[in-house]
Amino acid sequence: MIDVNIKGVLNGIKAVLPEFTSQKSGHIITTSSVAGLKAYPGGTVYSATKWAVCGLMEVLRIESAQEGTNIRTDTIYPAAIETELIDRITDKDTAKGTEQMYDQYQISPHSIANIVAFAID
Repeated sequence: MIDVNIKGVLNGIKAVLPEFTSQKSGHIITTSSVAGLKAYPGGTVYSATKWAVCGLMEVLRIESAQEGTNIRTDTIYPAAIETELIDRITDKDTAKGTEQMYDQYQISPHSIANIVAFAID
């Protein structure tokens, strides 16, 4: 989770930041999670990675404003996206709880794509 959720975001930013800084414009969009805004028991590491993304993007936004680089930042905070995640949970209690949460809050990847398109526009 740390490699994907934190290091993946950092590597993505590292890849675009020099170009965005030199052209004095750009737009970085990341995906955090509701778990990056609200604490939930049973997801300590996952929540920590998503809180890290939240903090990282907030500081990047402030630094961009101070430096006048005009780099826009947006972070999306979905709850449950319809993926294969539930099929990969091996702990039965966790799987059951996650499935119940997904039954109530699950959204489609298409909905997330629409949110990204809105942010870009």
